[in-house]
Amino acid sequence: MLLVLPADHLIPDEAQFQACARAAEAIAATGKIVLFGIQPTSPESGFGYIELGPDGGADGYSVTRFVEKPDLARATEFLAAGNFVWNSGMFCFRASVILEAMKRHAPAMMDAAEHVWRQGRRESQLADGDLMFDRDLFMRQPDISIDYAVMEHASNIALVKAAFHWSDIGSWKAVAEQLDKDAHGNTSVGDHMMIDSRNTHVQSEGRLIAAVGVDNLLIVDTPDAVLVANRDASQQVKEVVARLKAKGHEAASLHRTVARPWGTYTVLHEGPRFKMKEIVVRPGQRLSLQMHHHRSEHWVVIGGTAKVTCGDETRMVYANESTYIPIGTRHRLENPGKVDLVMIEVQCGDYVGEDDIVRFDDQYGRVAKA
Repeated sequence: MLLVLPADHLIPDEAQFQACARAAEAIAATGKIVLFGIQPTSPESGFGYIELGPDGGADGYSVTRFVEKPDLARATEFLAAGNFVWNSGMFCFRASVILEAMKRHAPAMMDAAEHVWRQGRRESQLADGDLMFDRDLFMRQPDISIDYAVMEHASNIALVKAAFHWSDIGSWKAVAEQLDKDAHGNTSVGDHMMIDSRNTHVQSEGRLIAAVGVDNLLIVDTPDAVLVANRDASQQVKEVVARLKAKGHEAASLHRTVARPWGTYTVLHEGPRFKMKEIVVRPGQRLSLQMHHHRSEHWVVIGGTAKVTCGDETRMVYANESTYIPIGTRHRLENPGKVDLVMIEVQCGDYVGEDDIVRFDDQYGRVAKA
């Protein structure tokens, strides 16, 4: 029996959630695929909707149709109709039931997934039972949601209405709604100052934000970007992302702090022909053996110990020491210690983009196949 939940929602009432999950489990035990529907509280164009059948009770509701993110006018109609719920993306079913549904309604997706699983089981079974999937095989699987592939076609669908408060925290407006308001309807996180402002949400992750004489705005300052938007247009942020992707802008795919299998890096500053980073390597981890065509790198260790391979030489670099990696030289960074390795990297060259990396050896399987 599987309970499938998104990672990015907020459910304050755990007892009510558990009761609803137990009800879904009882229905799923009869061979049904169970969905969780959320009673709409406002017309929202950012959610998918599900139209319910007239039945209900202990066996749940039948599902008439799925509607993917309607415009505001249709969302208002659905709210007035009373027989539509938000699709929460939560499911309960037996493993055997969902596998059979996938074989029947999405055989190509099922075949691709089984191929990835078998290949991983044969080649990369780890000591703790985990599997390491082949990245290329994994990425070649069909890109389709479970709703489109299975739920909209299956006949053994049931739905339970959630009796708990739920938010997917899917917009900055939704974030603001979780916070306490001041006397003028304002909400805030971080260093800020409000003067003659109303119904405005301010969020800062560092700098002071001053909002003067504004109304009904969202003002969000993060290390990646600054957003200023009307509260009622919070769902349109996705259009900004779409345009950034269309332009090939790095902000659409990379944060200022980027997670890697070995740790993280944070871009501190960059300009023409240079970039500065803070690099954190977890204990026992190491970067790939690599080379750059267009840049050299200067490394200064702030904390921990670095094991540095540069060309044919390997040496230890300690806190308050530095080393230099020339352009075109094979190199590797490792953390042999028991605490995080923290260092500052300064890149210099005619191109300092993240794609100027040629990997020769990598324990995380990121070396391009010939």
